Amino acid sequence: MSHAIVKELRILALAVQFLTRVPIPAVADFSPAQLAAAVRYYPLVGALIGAVCAGVFMLAQVWLDGPVAVLLAIAAGLAATGAFHEDGLADTFDGIGTSSADAVRALEIMRDSRLGTYGSVALVMALVIKFAALSSLASAPAAVGIALVAGHGLSRFSSVAVIQTSRYIRETGAATEASKRLGAAGSLVVLLTGAALAAGLAVFLSPLAAMLALAGLLAGHVLMRLYFQPRLGGYTGDTLGAVQQASELGLYLGLAAWA
Repeated sequence: MSHAIVKELRILALAVQFLTRVPIPAVADFSPAQLAAAVRYYPLVGALIGAVCAGVFMLAQVWLDGPVAVLLAIAAGLAATGAFHEDGLADTFDGIGTSSADAVRALEIMRDSRLGTYGSVALVMALVIKFAALSSLASAPAAVGIALVAGHGLSRFSSVAVIQTSRYIRETGAATEASKRLGAAGSLVVLLTGAALAAGLAVFLSPLAAMLALAGLLAGHVLMRLYFQPRLGGYTGDTLGAVQQASELGLYLGLAAWA
């Protein structure tokens, strides 16, 4: 196997380690630059997480009602990621909801591991809406599976778009290295992955379904950024999770409207 392929596989492994709880052995000769490069594979890792969720759903729906199978698929995603992005969503709403006029105080609250009222409500509503939207597709099991793969993959694409177009505002944090913008090659990987997922929606569902799903994704992305970015002046690792969640929900709601 060529050195270039081995290098890319190591970078992909780092992306899996960062975004999931999958027990992958430590990458040899790790460098911060590799962690920054791993951002190019976030949409691909998201699609793999979605594939796991879809697999759980497809197996469960053979024996269980559609909504129960959807709930198990959502649980599988939470287990695979350790609720990584959901935690970011809750922290974002806690920080900004509690101290919207004071960016410094909001950032302090977002670092607090305790869950407050705003974060609790945001987290519960996100999970309920996700469950309801996917359940509305449950009469067509293949559509749920495709929605999960595309939703998880394209919502990570949405998070990468924030990294590429905004400013990381913490001096230290989990996303410090990942906040470095991708070069032309990395950006191309992200764009091709996103295009493939969008094309999959059009081919396996319909062009209208793809358009509505992408419109929902874009709405979730824009609305979440309008919520935190003017108040904070940029983004943090928590707000990347919030964007991912809002974008995923928007995509599912777009597909629910199509159904």
